[in-house]
Amino acid sequence: MAATYDYITLTGTIVPDVSQISSDVQQEYLDAFGQDLITTPDTPQGVLITGEVLARISVARNNATLANQINPNLAGGVYFDAIWALTGGARNPNQFSTISDVALFGVAGTVIPEGATAKNSNGDIFSSLSTVTLDDLGNATVDFQCVVPGPIVCIASTLTQILPGNVLGWETVTNPNAAVLGSTTQSDESGRFYRRNTLALQGTSLPEAITSALYSIPGFKSLTFRENVTNATVVIDSVTLIAHSIYVCVDGATDTEVATTLLSKKSAGAAWNGSTTVNVTDPVSGQVYPVSFDRPTLIPIGVRVTIRQNLSVADPVQTVQNAILDYANGLISGEPGFVVGGNVSPFELSGAVNIQSSGLFVTKVEVTYLPTITYVVAELPIEIFQQATISISNILVVIV
Repeated sequence: MAATYDYITLTGTIVPDVSQISSDVQQEYLDAFGQDLITTPDTPQGVLITGEVLARISVARNNATLANQINPNLAGGVYFDAIWALTGGARNPNQFSTISDVALFGVAGTVIPEGATAKNSNGDIFSSLSTVTLDDLGNATVDFQCVVPGPIVCIASTLTQILPGNVLGWETVTNPNAAVLGSTTQSDESGRFYRRNTLALQGTSLPEAITSALYSIPGFKSLTFRENVTNATVVIDSVTLIAHSIYVCVDGATDTEVATTLLSKKSAGAAWNGSTTVNVTDPVSGQVYPVSFDRPTLIPIGVRVTIRQNLSVADPVQTVQNAILDYANGLISGEPGFVVGGNVSPFELSGAVNIQSSGLFVTKVEVTYLPTITYVVAELPIEIFQQATISISNILVVIV
């Protein structure tokens, strides 16, 4: 019996229904051994037919999976990495949570070397990034970094335990600042989203090239972009743009990184807009350019989530709050979270809770601007120069 395999066509790979393949194989047996052949699964020939059907559907599915690896919007793993590398792209690597200006105290003159370790109330270990000497009053400040990569949380004033084996004369440690969250290596889904935002990385001048370059900066999160191509000052989406200029509002990366990237990508002669200005020296000409852009105005948001428990959940309130915070911080795969200029959607927040816990049924999600509380179930508009923000204290959970 010669199987007819016509599932690879000019329009792609087809995965047929199991019923179709089963019907084809049964007909092949009937053609070979006669139309009166019994093909039910309880017969020897029925068992052979079932085995042949399983083999063929496995081949069809394998071919479809392999064919998808040449499509960067569907590929995964090393296949996706290889396709992305053709345009100079790569996943963001692991990044470590960092804490700035951690306060150290002890005996004056004590040298605390780089790599000194302390632990927070969650048991996460952080190490110092440079060597410092306690001053005449026994004080010093130094930046710390988590010893493992990823979005390790360290709330202010919780890094307080010096680990055994550290320096004699070092007596206390505390962090007045919360940790800036790190990240793990991008997943396939996150990587595909990032790739789409950086497709024009090798270009210049065009808006896509400028935004691609900004998104390629390690630690960069989100932006809004507008340009004025006229020879007069205009107002676009509530932002005033001077003649022949661009406007970028950015979240993430340092001011210097943003300004340097903007100068390398924007059109010659175009002007800038924004309240943050950094002087950048062009590496070719040596000329100093004042580059301007904006940082977003943070808009506090409150959320009220009404839930019903379908399954037992140890702490439903904490579960919902963590899901909302993870969504807002972009920690749920495939979800950008609260980005610059991004509206706040009750529907998206409900989805975040459902993703994090199947044991909870969300009956309603309401949102409000703060400090004035007026809950609504509609999307909250956020201007292009703004960014929504939320804290755990502003997430109210109602269990019905």
